[in-house]
Amino acid sequence: MIEIVSTSACIACDVCITVCPTDVFDRGDDGIPVIARQSDCQTCFMCEAYCPVDALYVSPVSAPAGPDSPHSDEATVIRHGLPGGYREMVGWGRGRTSGALRDRNPLLKAVPPLPESRLPAPAPLADSPWNHPSG
Repeated sequence: MIEIVSTSACIACDVCITVCPTDVFDRGDDGIPVIARQSDCQTCFMCEAYCPVDALYVSPVSAPAGPDSPHSDEATVIRHGLPGGYREMVGWGRGRTSGALRDRNPLLKAVPPLPESRLPAPAPLADSPWNHPSG
């Protein structure tokens, strides 16, 4: 369940608001998203996966963590390197090598010429923009 939106790390890009399938976030007066409907969170991790600056933390528990839980304490979560951890785990986050850089497929330098089709046109071709008699 979503637990933390780091106001110090967030760049107010609204990506988390956009990708959340259950509309958990509202845009705050300062532009920073706020967790408005935490009980609607499905723990899908979409917000954390798409956050470009790792400003979100979704607890792997599907119930609110509570005030005494380390999952709701931003300093503890940051100290353990958890913000953006899901994004890193799926290969979108810190230390990743872009898939395009790992691609070993040969580059296609030119498209080979294709012979003209021997099939008839599927419909009669018009000589003008309108395919109906004038007048």
